[in-house]
Amino acid sequence: MTANIDLDARLREMLPQAYEKAPAVRRRLDAAGIKPEDIRTRADLERVPVLPKDELVRLQQEEPPFGGFLAVAPGEVRHIFFSPGPLYEPETADNELLMEMALLALRKSGFAAGDIVLNSLSYHLVPAGLLLDRALVELRCTAVPGGVGNSELQVKMLVDLGVTAYVGTPSFLMQLLGKAEERGVKGRLQVEKAFVTAEPLPASLRERLVDEYGISVGNAYGTAELGFLALNTTGGMQMELLPAPIVEVVDTDTGRHVGPGEAGEVVVTNLDPAYPLIRLGTGDMAIHVDPAPGASRQEERAIILVGRSGEAVKVRGMFVHPNQLRFAVGQVVPGAAVQGVVTRPETRDVFTVRVAAPADASAAEGIKAAVQQVCRVRVDAVEFVEALAADAPGMVDERSWD
Repeated sequence: MTANIDLDARLREMLPQAYEKAPAVRRRLDAAGIKPEDIRTRADLERVPVLPKDELVRLQQEEPPFGGFLAVAPGEVRHIFFSPGPLYEPETADNELLMEMALLALRKSGFAAGDIVLNSLSYHLVPAGLLLDRALVELRCTAVPGGVGNSELQVKMLVDLGVTAYVGTPSFLMQLLGKAEERGVKGRLQVEKAFVTAEPLPASLRERLVDEYGISVGNAYGTAELGFLALNTTGGMQMELLPAPIVEVVDTDTGRHVGPGEAGEVVVTNLDPAYPLIRLGTGDMAIHVDPAPGASRQEERAIILVGRSGEAVKVRGMFVHPNQLRFAVGQVVPGAAVQGVVTRPETRDVFTVRVAAPADASAAEGIKAAVQQVCRVRVDAVEFVEALAADAPGMVDERSWD
């Protein structure tokens, strides 16, 4: 089903329904002076303003829960996820492309019938774990729903169940492999392949997985709102785009497509008739690789991810927004200035929260609990400081991916 997807035809089919049934889409197009019939091809999308993810967050807050983008009756929604952003994400039976791209990415990563797969992505609130579980079952793999955390038990499952493949973040896979060595069971592992996502994969870590552990690696890029967008199975920084949804790399000031070798923001139109997101800005910056500008199919193009355009920072697979962090800490220390700092001294993200307030051990524990509840990321340390500069960024990423 994934061969020869006509993205332009899908776009023309989706837009009239989106305009008619999703008030937010109609308002956006009307404000830009655009009618659905004006958009005939992907090139025409340049006429539509980019929708920043932070704007989508605001619209959902003003018009809960979906900001006016739901284009079907509420009863047709099968699941509602609460994704990194934070955003509510409806899932219906209409967006078959989401599953198709997950299946394609797994197949390209070597997953096949008979594999026993440990899925260590979260199964609650966010969509990734459940989406990949369904895709694995569709491939006739055996899925082991490990979820997040509990590494001791997950190492035991790797050994006891003869797990042959892994789905999750690369850092957690490395953590499991390290624990297997500590317990003296490395030689009993049968893991041959991995599908990793939700955080960058440093070249050094890929090399360890491939050379030291003999694991082939598929490294996928995607977002909770849009599914999987690109994949790398061979190493290097270049990630091949999947055939769908519509992926553009655009100038952040003009919204127009950048040329080959130029950097811009990854902007996506999801082609979901039930929840149409048109030109959603991911906030991810990438270099556009296009072997034949104007003539290449999407799956012939590639991107090289180079960072984030906004203040949000992904920590262990979850975006942490400064406003989220301030809200969480404010539950314990009202009005205090706050800054989150992410480092990576070895193969794991370390998340530190700096708070401009007098040192208080009890408050530190409260802050850790509040941040984990609101941001769904565990805090490694709380540092109390005398003050933070008025223009200090809310989130600081000090990781090196060399």
